[in-house]
Amino acid sequence: MKIGLSILLTAILTENFVLCKFLGICPFLGVSKKLNTAVGMSSAVIFVMALATAVTYPINKYLLVANDLEYLQTIVFILVIAALVQLVEIILKKFMPPLYNALGIYLPLITTNCAVLGVVLLNITNEYNFAQSMINSVGAGIGFMLAMVIFSGVRSRLESCDIPKFLHGLPIVLIAASIVSLSFMGFTGLVDGIFG
Repeated sequence: MKIGLSILLTAILTENFVLCKFLGICPFLGVSKKLNTAVGMSSAVIFVMALATAVTYPINKYLLVANDLEYLQTIVFILVIAALVQLVEIILKKFMPPLYNALGIYLPLITTNCAVLGVVLLNITNEYNFAQSMINSVGAGIGFMLAMVIFSGVRSRLESCDIPKFLHGLPIVLIAASIVSLSFMGFTGLVDGIFG
């Protein structure tokens, strides 16, 4: 229980994929303009991360490792993630057309979102068992959502600020992202203090 909670809090706060590992930056910068699209994209990423872990863990353990085919992990994982993203895209298009239209090109980009592939590969690198892998994947997805929601709030505040002309657009967005990222460094001591 203690290990699972430690993995969860670490994935959400101290090893946040977006703000600490800088994975998944494309949707982070592209979809975080509005809260509803940020939450929608994050929900899709959580779903894909959890499902990708649930599917790739047994494939890796019982097929690739058992047959000494570990060198195919990245290719196999990308194919699995691509299939899962297509499933999410079909579901959103059928049941949530406004969200599907709002996400636009960023929804298919989940296939190449390095955060999704990163969580699957880090589960193997950290030698997590199935339950720990699922906890890490869900935690990473929640951390992704937390970063997206916080940053959508920051970006909405930026629109009403008097920003110098030379910082308009991407420069101020990157500066704000770096400040939000720095704020997450403070969680390192918290998680280490609780479980250290």
